[in-house]
Formats: sequence, structure tokens, C-alpha cells
Amino acid sequence: MDEALDVVDVVADSGLEGVVTWLLRLLGLVALVAGVGLWLLTEMGLLWLPALLILFGLVLLVAPSVLLVVAEFA
Repeated sequence: MDEALDVVDVVADSGLEGVVTWLLRLLGLVALVAGVGLWLLTEMGLLWLPALLILFGLVLLVAPSVLLVVAEFA
């Protein structure tokens, strides 16, 4: 966890936190849509790949905000 906070601190110091945050959110949105698409538009049912894509997408949508808040308090 310390390494992740160090990376977030370096990004925050360089002034690119907004760009990195939005790129991670965009990647999370793409993963979420891909997971929901695999689940709904194919006959896979709720298998591991769509479930993992949905979970990964949700984590990437929330994680940048949480990491930046934690980095500010650290």
C-alpha cells in the first residue's frame, strides 16, 4: 500500500492528478461496460470473466478518488 501512496504522491506533486484520475475512471467505465455487455448480450450467464470485469470497473471508478484523499491525509 505504501508504494501505491508513493506513486499517488508523485502524481499529485507533478500536477497530473486530474489527468490520471480521469484516465483511470475511463478505463473503469470501459471495463464495466464490457463486463455488463458480456453478461447481458452473450449466453455466458454470470461467469467469472464478466463478474471480474464488472468488479474491476467499479474499483477503478472509485479507487482514484479514494487514493487521492488518502494521499492528502498521509
